[in-house]
Amino acid sequence: MTSEWQSRRIKLFVQRFWQPTSACMTCMPGSWANVLSVVHWAIAFRTGVITGALAVLLTFTPAAKLYENRYGNALVIGCLTALGDALSHTSHYHNHVLEHLLTGAMSGLFALAASFLLEDRARRIRVVWGRLFE
Repeated sequence: MTSEWQSRRIKLFVQRFWQPTSACMTCMPGSWANVLSVVHWAIAFRTGVITGALAVLLTFTPAAKLYENRYGNALVIGCLTALGDALSHTSHYHNHVLEHLLTGAMSGLFALAASFLLEDRARRIRVVWGRLFE
């Protein structure tokens, strides 16, 4: 295995870890009230790890081309997060799939927002930061 191949997949795993973890913390009932809860963080980390692993496994298939388009990437990450969330824990809501779909949708939105904000070495953020503190 080449180091470029490994570093690209490690970077992909890290990128796909924070989005589902954040989405899971956002969508679990009482998450912001229990932001220091170890149980909530353990579930969110498990969702992130499962989603990151699924995202890396997807790079071995032709579907990996979806990562090149920001909307395709957001769709894939949203679906993988919903699947990862369903695999990591049972839903806390009355409807058994609602939390998983909501978590997937939030993760997709986080991925889409990150693609706009962090492209070109976070050019948009640096421009706004420069305007605020000139």
